[in-house]
Amino acid sequence: MARYKEIKEKIQNKFEELPKNQRKIANYFVENFDKVSFLTVQDISLATGASVASVVRFAQRIGFSGFSELREAIADSLQNHLSNMQNFSLFDKRKIEKDILTSVANLDIKNINDTLSIIEREVFDSAINIILNSDRVFTVGLGISYLLAEILAYQLTQVSVDATAFKNNYCPFSEQIPLLNKKDLIIMFSFPPYSKDTIEAAKIASEKKIKLIAITNKEASPITFFSKINLIVHSENMLFTNSFAAISVIINALATSVALKNKAHTKLLQRETSEILEKYNKIVSY
Repeated sequence: MARYKEIKEKIQNKFEELPKNQRKIANYFVENFDKVSFLTVQDISLATGASVASVVRFAQRIGFSGFSELREAIADSLQNHLSNMQNFSLFDKRKIEKDILTSVANLDIKNINDTLSIIEREVFDSAINIILNSDRVFTVGLGISYLLAEILAYQLTQVSVDATAFKNNYCPFSEQIPLLNKKDLIIMFSFPPYSKDTIEAAKIASEKKIKLIAITNKEASPITFFSKINLIVHSENMLFTNSFAAISVIINALATSVALKNKAHTKLLQRETSEILEKYNKIVSY
């Protein structure tokens, strides 16, 4: 039985090879993965504007005999995925008080809840192992995502990882990515509105076979078609921006996991850093 993430990976790995009309079908499948098993080939044809034959050819291109086999594989994988999914209850679902503070807090708790339930632990662990086994880590993001990239780079640096946040100023991402090598790792943030510069950088990294971890808001966001590992984070907000709550949890969890798996090196670095700060009188002790 094909697993939940394996089918999605098949779609994502074939995305660049697909004709334009089938890319739309691929996007629809990834974004509506949990609904496809209830749809007919005609339903998908209508939803995507592609012909029934195109939907069948799409299924064949990603390794299935046809639409029916693909739909059955998705249904089986979802049943297995849902049966193994933990149910997190972080808060009492009482009636929300009608004040902004409570409403925002409850929405952020829901974001964290949803994020915890959709991130597979083996995927998260794979991300940690890739970070630990990379020579250098570069974090990437634009707009509000740049701040997140800076925070993650700082957190990783504090736990003995050689991490740097790319700046998109005089030298755009597309000119910085070619300077990396296959032993490096890119961790890229991409949240709505999706930046073309970020997506272009992800594509260049994919072409150069540079490892890429995406931190984004949904399986079908543009960046996921170029990344090997996707950490999906819910970022729903009452404003027209993204909430940081669940993203901050992921950033902190990444740094904490790296520290726990690399305790000796992390402790040594922290001790040396403290000694330097004290020697040059850079900290105040009470």
